[in-house]
Amino acid sequence: MRVYLLAASLCSAALLAGCMANSVTEQGQQVVIVQSLPSQYECTYKGEVVGSQGNWFTGGWTSNRNLALGARNDLRNEAAKLGANVVVITETINATDDENSLENITHVGRAYICR
Repeated sequence: MRVYLLAASLCSAALLAGCMANSVTEQGQQVVIVQSLPSQYECTYKGEVVGSQGNWFTGGWTSNRNLALGARNDLRNEAAKLGANVVVITETINATDDENSLENITHVGRAYICR
């Protein structure tokens, strides 16, 4: 009986964790997402980055707001790993299920270090 209770508790915790937005790291907080590169700064391309939130299992339990915020946070974290401080989003992919409910958001972007 204890094993079943423990398993149910762990499943509940995992499901609730899936409903929260990905968190942004301390380094990721320094990354700015923009529509286009600021012309007043000298920017060097660091690479392409991808950030996403949600999947077929947790996407339906996660609010659209948390899917969007989590995908952006993931994108910022990935850019920070490259040493970038600016990301220009080049593509956004929204995956839906059979009922057209949002399950996943993925952002693709170009990461830069701008001075």
